Amino acid sequence: MTGSIPEALNTLCAGLVLIAAFAMVATRQVQGVIRFFIIQSLLLSASCFLLGYSRSSIHLFILGVLTILSKVIAIPWVLRRLLPVDYYERREISQVVNIPASLLVALLLAIAAEFLTGSLVTHVSDPMIVVNVPIGMAGLLIGAWALIARREAIPQLIGILAMENGAFFAGIVIANELPFIAELGVFGGVILIVIVVGLLTRNIGETVGTTEPAAMRELREAPVSWR
Repeated sequence: MTGSIPEALNTLCAGLVLIAAFAMVATRQVQGVIRFFIIQSLLLSASCFLLGYSRSSIHLFILGVLTILSKVIAIPWVLRRLLPVDYYERREISQVVNIPASLLVALLLAIAAEFLTGSLVTHVSDPMIVVNVPIGMAGLLIGAWALIARREAIPQLIGILAMENGAFFAGIVIANELPFIAELGVFGGVILIVIVVGLLTRNIGETVGTTEPAAMRELREAPVSWR
């Protein structure tokens, strides 16, 4: 009975993590995508705490705290400080395909993740591994699709972070005893990437007027005469 409560709560977190991944695909504004990323990261930290309690692992509690500090607090704060107000609050995300088609692809990817991981977890006795690995793979694939389907830099960055969330959700039940220095290095690297991409996005947007890679590929430098 003691173990069943954390397992049930972890299963609930897993379902909400998958819903948050779909919500990030369906959201049209940058602010909304970041909000659902925050929610997904909170659910990841909750899963860390539940696994830490179930397995008596201090490392998982540390991972949960680091997730909150980096993904729930630091990354949204950095993006809010770096991005223009119009881009952050009111600008709609430019997409390759429309929202219904994008959600259909995300659903197919979630089903594919279940088939891909089904054979891996069939003979596993740990119920948390059975839940986290397929959901983590689904989150990784849906994040990759969000990266492909969006045309602008910050939504693509959130897609990469969503992929990392999916891999993280699956990884915490498989390798939950990472050294503390490795944990700090991973989360520090993620924050550094966000800062660099945010600065580049702001500067490119102010200079060029767009952050769409496809549009920037069409830019050509004007020839300058040496005479």
